[in-house]
Amino acid sequence: MQPAYRQGPSAHTESSPSRDLYGQPSYQQCPQPFPNLSQLSAALGGLSGVPELEVEALRPVNLLQERNLLPPRPLEAPEPNLSPDLKKVNCSPQTFRCTLSSIPHTQALLNKARLPLGLLLHPFRDLQQLPVITSNTIVRCRSCRTYINPFVTFLDQRRWKCNLCYRVNDVPDEFMYNPVTRSYGEPHKRPEVQNATVEFIASSDYMLRPPQPAVYLFVLDVSHNAVEAGYLKYFCESLLENLDKLPGDTRTRVGFLTFDSTIHFYNLQEGLSQPQMLVVSDIDDIFIPSHDSLMVNLKESKELVKDLLTSLPRMFSQSRETHSALGPALQAAFKLMVPTGGRVSVFQTQLPTRGAGTLQSREDPNQRSSKKHLGPATDFYKKLALDCSGQQIGVDLFLLSSQYADLASLACMSKYSAGSIFYYPSFHCIHNPAELEKFQKDLERYLTRKIGFEAVMRIRCTKGLSIHTFHGNFFVRSTDLLSLANVNPDSAFAVQMSIDDSLADSSLACFQAALLYTSSKGKRRIRVHTLCLPVVNQLSEVYAGADVQAITCLLANMAIDRSISSSLLDARDALVNAVVDLVSAYKSNVSNLQQSGLVLPAAMRLFPLYILALLKQKALRTGTSTRLDERVFAMCEFKTQPLQQLTRMVHPDLYRLDNMSDQGALHLNDTVVPQPHLVHLSAERLSRDGAFLMDCGNVFYLWIGKCCNEMFIRDVLGCPNYASVPPNMVTQLIRTSLDDASAKATFFQNLVEDRSDSASSYYEFLQHIQLQMAK
Repeated sequence: MQPAYRQGPSAHTESSPSRDLYGQPSYQQCPQPFPNLSQLSAALGGLSGVPELEVEALRPVNLLQERNLLPPRPLEAPEPNLSPDLKKVNCSPQTFRCTLSSIPHTQALLNKARLPLGLLLHPFRDLQQLPVITSNTIVRCRSCRTYINPFVTFLDQRRWKCNLCYRVNDVPDEFMYNPVTRSYGEPHKRPEVQNATVEFIASSDYMLRPPQPAVYLFVLDVSHNAVEAGYLKYFCESLLENLDKLPGDTRTRVGFLTFDSTIHFYNLQEGLSQPQMLVVSDIDDIFIPSHDSLMVNLKESKELVKDLLTSLPRMFSQSRETHSALGPALQAAFKLMVPTGGRVSVFQTQLPTRGAGTLQSREDPNQRSSKKHLGPATDFYKKLALDCSGQQIGVDLFLLSSQYADLASLACMSKYSAGSIFYYPSFHCIHNPAELEKFQKDLERYLTRKIGFEAVMRIRCTKGLSIHTFHGNFFVRSTDLLSLANVNPDSAFAVQMSIDDSLADSSLACFQAALLYTSSKGKRRIRVHTLCLPVVNQLSEVYAGADVQAITCLLANMAIDRSISSSLLDARDALVNAVVDLVSAYKSNVSNLQQSGLVLPAAMRLFPLYILALLKQKALRTGTSTRLDERVFAMCEFKTQPLQQLTRMVHPDLYRLDNMSDQGALHLNDTVVPQPHLVHLSAERLSRDGAFLMDCGNVFYLWIGKCCNEMFIRDVLGCPNYASVPPNMVTQLIRTSLDDASAKATFFQNLVEDRSDSASSYYEFLQHIQLQMAK
């Protein structure tokens, strides 16, 4: 498989899987590059019973003695123990990843391992290349409706066996022709069977109505608080710059709605000399003043739209209205969008104080982590979001507030309509240029990124496996079907799974996600992604295939749910117990490793470190005053961010930059790109003669020591020496003139909430684990 095809998004379908087993072992096999089930089993290799093969992943690591845990490069997903042919066509871990790359054959073995089984999906991520298939016949299993994929078995040229339910299906005549090779009679060479990620152009069978156009409604807070923050000017400027880049076609429609204590609509009908404002002051019984001119064709009314965006900041610059009627504004937005569906973008700067959805401050410094305050104060926003989801309307929230705004309640409008949440806790266009810059960058990405409308996603898995919990922003329509009014390339999902029936008769377990959506160009498409993993019966193989980053991210999602349903302390205890249980299980069940201390397999050596880093996150930390809205937003991020982003948020990558060499450098287009080694995320690793870069996922921090090499400062920063580096050169550049350890510690404590693994905190945590085990 070509490298560009190794990133596939998740996908969806509409039929619930049947659990009927259908098999006829007497069929003759035809020559083909893809092996049948028996051949697959023989090709798996395996670790059990071959101690010499239990190499690096199973190497015992005593955490109390090991000081250099980090690899020299960022950790990558473990490779499943599959044959080279299967590895080559398997999905990219950046898109579809399992917590265990070797699936236990029974739930009992999974329980014994004390590790969670789940999937992490990034289904609509940006792809450079994607096989797009146009065919009158989309080949699927007649029983469970799985899409044909690289892991099915061809019994002969006319029959294939499903890799999920094992039903034998006929090969349609059309599938016998390969449009890529333009040859006939080689169904196993079709692109659907050569790539784990494909996208189908859907037929009318996949449509309940004609595909909707791209429709965008912007709902803007224009109260005095919003005017003071100054966001409106920059929003209008960004939208003006990116108006032609909004995803869509000639049918694209836009509308605008502003609000303070009243609701303001804008007539943008083609032919008007200027936009007309229509004010509705009866917010208790909201109505739409005009049904034909408020959502307009962007191409036809572009000049009026530009006029409105140019004049909006001036129109409300002198506003003294302090109230916010967000609830009625959302009700109006819903009524405007019902005929088509689409995306509603809400910009809010304060607590809603008028009409439906009014909220009261719950910001009590002594109750910031209570279960009561982490959940919504009213079900208004959830109910509205569910109504929106039913009409294919997604709601995205931009909260730009320096005061408490009850994000726990407001976030519901995005959580249940598959929307996105952006939060700028100290936003002010003058006093906080860093937040302004972040807002501008986020907004540009938001306005121009790919979007899918009226989407649904279904996840299917091999017979014997089942899904029991989803994590992310969506509405659950059935046990394996998610309703996504909008889908975007920056959102991810997590899935907890269980093993209902023994997989002992299976050598492989497969998972397939299918995403059915309408593109911004009005095309109905199905993006399908299939993951294949070996089934094992030895505990050592389960540990060898453990994906420590995926496990940590799934546990983080579970901990967020626990903190809301039970308490934050329960969630933290559960994370600590996850480490205790794993160390205890590994010590008691892997007989040849009866060592003293805290011993883990090398594959899981970073697990305690990641859990400690999780406990220091705003979402889950205690002992440090954390504003309620900031805690809630951190929780929302854990539920929606892709794994690679989450991992760097939890435990950033730290590099030393001033001493890089060409060793291990990449050579790209006659350019040498040095690859710095990872440095342990510890204040003791910083030195005053160095320059260090910390990658936190969504922001870089550059730390320049007082005695840093002047040539580096001159070449990289454009300054002759350290003293000439402006303190505010960029918002992320930190210059320290202190020589002692406190300066280095301050760097981490202030910027990453003390997520370091310095000897004091990390080894104290390990000692705590030892005490818990002793109990």
